[in-house]
Amino acid sequence: MNLGDNLGGGGQAIVYQELLESGELGSRLARLRELFEPCRLCPRECGALRLSGERGECGAGKEAEIASFGPHYGEERPLVGRGGSGTIFFAFCNMRCVFCQNYEISRGDVRETATAADLAEIMMDLQRRGCENINLVTPTHYLPQIVDGLIIAAGEGLQLPLVYNCGGYESIASLRLLEGIVDIYMPDLKYSGEEEAQKYSRVGNYPAVARAAVWEMQRQVGDLTLDRKGVAVRGLLIRHLVMPGGIAGTAELMEFIAREVSPHAAINLMKQYRPTYRAHRYPEINRPITRREYLEALAAARESGPSFHLL
Repeated sequence: MNLGDNLGGGGQAIVYQELLESGELGSRLARLRELFEPCRLCPRECGALRLSGERGECGAGKEAEIASFGPHYGEERPLVGRGGSGTIFFAFCNMRCVFCQNYEISRGDVRETATAADLAEIMMDLQRRGCENINLVTPTHYLPQIVDGLIIAAGEGLQLPLVYNCGGYESIASLRLLEGIVDIYMPDLKYSGEEEAQKYSRVGNYPAVARAAVWEMQRQVGDLTLDRKGVAVRGLLIRHLVMPGGIAGTAELMEFIAREVSPHAAINLMKQYRPTYRAHRYPEINRPITRREYLEALAAARESGPSFHLL
């Protein structure tokens, strides 16, 4: 992987600090608010009047709601470093995966309202605790609130890279407003097939939407870059969950990444699939993956991208 210059706190110059000083961060917030009502923050474009009390198809309303926050040591090693990844788990999700392992969070069963000032204080607390980054988990439906909080935190000296941790179902319009704000994109590229995405995650046109989103993320931040301590400071890190019976279309997705995203992409082929939430209703995914299935996925990645960085 590329080795970035170690320039202090986050291992690189923090661009959102420059955007704050120029006033551009405030302009981005205003444009994100235009997408907030009627809500068009994600590809669902449900049009919910969230400022007026309606909740979107994802379940999110006017205020940001979080499930938990704190240093997380179970993320990919380049994100964890020594201090852990400073995760903020946001309630609800714009996808509806029937096998979601965090369904209590994604369905909003566990949540607490957080104002912009609250989010800023959480970010600063994570920095004070020595975290390597601010890891925003399922942030899409709260982008205006997050950027509002970031403006406060950046003014108070936040210097950590921002990680955008999502399911890949992202709006290009929203992503473009995040350029220079997000340092590390970490999408989970889930399916190569539209039928599977609709059946198991209840989203339409997922393959085309997710591929365009990943391409835009790569355009903004490039390949994953580490500092001299091996900690990620910028770039794209793609997750892919290997599913039973090849349902996710792993080989096709690996070919897409190598051909259209980057031959040097950093990829985590995740093998922790297990049938949780409502997966028992679908016999074909009501089991863990086998060792052979994972090895086949690994072989597909190595064949498509011999220069991939597999985490």
